[in-house]
Amino acid sequence: MPTLRFRAISETLNRKPLCIEEKERRSSLFGQNVFNENAMRQYLTKEAFTAVMDAMEFGSKIPRNLADHISTGMKEWAISKNVTHYTHWFQPLTGATAEKHDAFFETTSNGLAIEKFGGGQLVQQEPDASSFPSGGIRNTFEARGYTAWDPTSPAFIIGPTLCIPTVFVSYTGEALDYKTPLLRALNAVDEAATAVAKYFDKNVTKVNATLGWEQEYFLVDSALAASRPDILSTGRTLLGHTSAKGQQLEDHYFGSIPSRVLNYMRDLERECMLLGIPVKTRHNEVAPNQFELAPIFEETNLAVDHNSLLMDVMAKVAERHNFVVLFHEKPFKGVNGSGKHNNWSLATNTGVNLLGPGSTPMSNLQFLTFFINTIKAVNEYEELIRASIASASNDHRLGANEAPPAIISVFIGEQLTKVLDDLENVTKGKLSPEEKTDLKLNVVGKIPEILLDNTDRNRTSPFAFTGNKFEFRAVGSKANCANPMTVLNTIVAKQLMEFKLAVDALIADKKMKKDDAIFNVLREYIKDSKRIRFEGDGYGEAWELEAKKRKLSNHKTTPEALKAKISKKTIALFEEMGIMNKIECEARYEIEVDEYTKRIQIESRVLADIARNHVIPTAIKYQSVLVNNVKGLKEIYGTEFKKMAKQQMEIIEAISHHIEFINQGVTEMTDERRIANNLTNFEKAADAYCNKVKPYFDSIRYHCDKLELLVDNELWTLTKYRELLFTK
Repeated sequence: MPTLRFRAISETLNRKPLCIEEKERRSSLFGQNVFNENAMRQYLTKEAFTAVMDAMEFGSKIPRNLADHISTGMKEWAISKNVTHYTHWFQPLTGATAEKHDAFFETTSNGLAIEKFGGGQLVQQEPDASSFPSGGIRNTFEARGYTAWDPTSPAFIIGPTLCIPTVFVSYTGEALDYKTPLLRALNAVDEAATAVAKYFDKNVTKVNATLGWEQEYFLVDSALAASRPDILSTGRTLLGHTSAKGQQLEDHYFGSIPSRVLNYMRDLERECMLLGIPVKTRHNEVAPNQFELAPIFEETNLAVDHNSLLMDVMAKVAERHNFVVLFHEKPFKGVNGSGKHNNWSLATNTGVNLLGPGSTPMSNLQFLTFFINTIKAVNEYEELIRASIASASNDHRLGANEAPPAIISVFIGEQLTKVLDDLENVTKGKLSPEEKTDLKLNVVGKIPEILLDNTDRNRTSPFAFTGNKFEFRAVGSKANCANPMTVLNTIVAKQLMEFKLAVDALIADKKMKKDDAIFNVLREYIKDSKRIRFEGDGYGEAWELEAKKRKLSNHKTTPEALKAKISKKTIALFEEMGIMNKIECEARYEIEVDEYTKRIQIESRVLADIARNHVIPTAIKYQSVLVNNVKGLKEIYGTEFKKMAKQQMEIIEAISHHIEFINQGVTEMTDERRIANNLTNFEKAADAYCNKVKPYFDSIRYHCDKLELLVDNELWTLTKYRELLFTK
């Protein structure tokens, strides 16, 4: 009888691809299932429509009496599309999305059935949702959890359900989700950036932080994935010998997309169009069976919602095509991991990208102002930036196979390095007319309007400037973008506030002209933040030594990195900027540390199970075959059998050796896990799992992978790398 592995391979090879035909133009599909401006114009009164648009554009509060008009219009629109239920769609601190469906259907006092959805149900709900992590903010038995409508992100339809994006907060007002702090951070950077932008254009009244994420992922046939307990339980392979052919030929990258995968992508993109997710780019990534999807830039809050929604949709569409999507940052050893590059910039209501060099010295001065302030912000809070992308899964990715290292640095390229060096070397103090002319014409005036994209010039940089935006490359593929975007927008807002205070002080106290004051402050910022700039190889030991000299942090593990989230500096920052209070900061820290512990705990249990219930029994079975072979040779050749059975005896001995070390490793790992489980302090438990339990993973895997090379292929029960990565 064939093993589950061979049945899975057979099922995969016999699949008939689900063919997708596209008859409509993408543009005609876009936003059909979104309660967007077009839908609102049709279904809302003029007053209600204006109230929603003002809320979206200016953050105005919607009067409660108009909420009833809006909810009625939203319900009628949804019912016209055969929707039966509604839900408040939110993003709790699990990293996933959450929803509780309620039917529009209700009965009246006289027993009649009606469809009802009022303003109160739209604006606020009490899902309780007490089992979500709260870091001690709320107790399961007493505290309520509330969801509140976020009108800046439009409602959308999934299947028969109207989904209303919301925040999720406790009874006492603390944020229990990713969206609430993000909205606060976006408001802070809007105010701070607008104030600075007015130095250059008095017509600027609003600045939006924009985000364009790039989602990398792996696709594995569902039958093959089902034959791997580690993929099902952890999202990655805990063991498996690398395939003879991996990514070394670089033939998958940007290659022809496999037809089955292309059908999946087309189906996925159609769903995205209906949901208003502006996906634009698709291609093969570097590793086998690895792919990428990227959208057009959007306002950050909407982009974050769309990415969270996308990951849900990707998994659902994958089921139709008999695929499993792997978002884990490192599902396969020895090949590239997956990131979610966050391309970030700032755009004014006048249509100007503040990180885009212009064609005149004045527009270039504006660019340099926001460019240098961003670098300064990252320099001041590099540990917090590192903490924002810390997770058990991302620890496997950082620092290997084209992923950036754990040391945060900023790459700006040769052209801009020279510009900053020239600006730094100007005489300190008030600018002379000659210096001012030199700066305006020779330094600032010669920044090219379109800089070369530096992305491929340094793929090891965690934070790179790529022409008209910063690319935060260290974000993991599983991550909720809100976490790093909250941090980035907060620190930039803080830095811009300090910049404006410094410039205004020079203008008021030193009687400097505006341009002179700006140049003087920027020059000092260039000097202060020089340590964060790095143009070289982020993987080399030389950079680690250099980074240490520069006093940059190098937190290689999540428990170590996350401590920055509760430092006095971080808490003071978030409280001053109105993003989170101390209780919220400490709660999130506890949640993320605890999640790390649980993920390593699960992986440890799964690894022990596979090692003892799959690998060792299979190895013993093959060893028995060899033993019987040796016995047969002895019967035939007598005393001469040792010469004939030499190779078999060596394999038998090698199998016993590997089994011994696997069993010993599993026993010792389990003992360490028990000790860690008995620790009542969550930080000590995380450290124990990180430093005592996790180190056994590599040694156990090493011996399991050696057995994979020794044991008869027909007996091996676990689907191998060559099958997972190359079976189409």
